[in-house]
Amino acid sequence: MLKIYGVPISVHTRKVIVTAIEKNLKYENEPVIPFNPPAGWGELSPTGKIPVVADDDLVLRDSSVICAYLERIHPDHPIYPRETRDFVQALWLEEYADGTVFRDVVHGLFFQKVIRPNILKQATDSAAITAILNDALPKVFGYLEGAIGGDHLVAGRFGIADIATVSNLINLHYLGYEIDARRFPKLAGYFARQLRQPAIEAALRAERPVADRMGLDQTFLRELSAS
Repeated sequence: MLKIYGVPISVHTRKVIVTAIEKNLKYENEPVIPFNPPAGWGELSPTGKIPVVADDDLVLRDSSVICAYLERIHPDHPIYPRETRDFVQALWLEEYADGTVFRDVVHGLFFQKVIRPNILKQATDSAAITAILNDALPKVFGYLEGAIGGDHLVAGRFGIADIATVSNLINLHYLGYEIDARRFPKLAGYFARQLRQPAIEAALRAERPVADRMGLDQTFLRELSAS
């Protein structure tokens, strides 16, 4: 059985969990928080980051490495396209989500609104939040808006590009923000559709106790259930 180390509300940990669920793999989640890691964490994660996955005696780090590994040894229910052009587009959008969307928008907001006040016991930098919302977010969301051509990002089916992108958008909504449907109508509709993917729904149910304990905003999920 896979053992996934990382708090499940982490963008990158959720990405691995959704992949495991989509592939019908059994897993156990050890909710490691990087700011308060267990003893010996440096041996499992040389960078200190999450997630880490142990599959018997094999230890894997980095969500993209882990998902590629799961695809290779469990090819059923593929999350990467087979056709070359679709494959490289999926890799690009996975990287864009893991890098630009996370780094420029989601991580900064989460750090300011959750990590600084609740974990580091520091004041939130309101100016940093304003800069992200006014400068970085419109650019990033504008790119994603242009990348959407159907129900899914690549090849017309649910896959790694969707998993990586939606995982970031979930955390944005956990912070009480939402996608402006007037400005980014395709992205807003896309996000609502992806929340109904069975693997996404299952991951959100599993992480709900953590979201509850952290006081994260789950209004978007209640609104989805009511619609």
